Amino acid sequence: MSRKPKSDNPRCIHSWSEEDKPREKLMLKGRAALTDAELIAILICSGTPETSAVDLAKIIMASVGNSIHELAKLDYKTFMKYRGMGKAKAISIVAALELGRRRSDIMPTRKRKIMGSDSVYEEMRQYLLDKPNEEFWILLLNRGNEVTRALPVSVGGVSGVAVDVKLIFKLAIDYLASAVILVHNHPSGQLIPSLQDKMLTNQIKEAGLLLDIPILDHMIFTDNGFYSFLDSGEM
Repeated sequence: MSRKPKSDNPRCIHSWSEEDKPREKLMLKGRAALTDAELIAILICSGTPETSAVDLAKIIMASVGNSIHELAKLDYKTFMKYRGMGKAKAISIVAALELGRRRSDIMPTRKRKIMGSDSVYEEMRQYLLDKPNEEFWILLLNRGNEVTRALPVSVGGVSGVAVDVKLIFKLAIDYLASAVILVHNHPSGQLIPSLQDKMLTNQIKEAGLLLDIPILDHMIFTDNGFYSFLDSGEM
């Protein structure tokens, strides 16, 4: 079967230069370089034999006074009234506009500042409370001692957990952490650190000094309280 040649119609996106095609333009120049119509054309994907996706997007935008705010008020049935707009395309645009609306409704989450072991414990309650197995986590902090991420490192059994020190610092470097706090839980409720806990803490602390990523504390978390290596003078 012979392959159908691409259209010579100048309205067809296939005949445009690479940097004028919306998808290629986004990849080459970034999303900010695209017009509203070009962004919508990416969602439309294809137009009609007579009208390109970009031209169809321009028609739709013109009908709402080129206002994204007014465009977001349209439902999928209204979009389907435009020639070349099927249900799938209409729903894609409505979904994208709804995501944008939801983003604007959400206030940025304020970073939590670590002021001491009590604030570390409160931060970790959401992750470690009522856990039946031991888990090892790290809190990554910025230079203002604000939490940027809480990340699990490993999950163990009821009485122990293996820890890969290299993974701790890989995560810290990947997320540009200025400092790290170590946290692991004892499901038994035991608040006295084991010899292994102490050896591991010293090992990670020494590695942090070499990499200029200080380990500020190591906390043993239980449902009823905590043990802080820092508070106990062991850091």
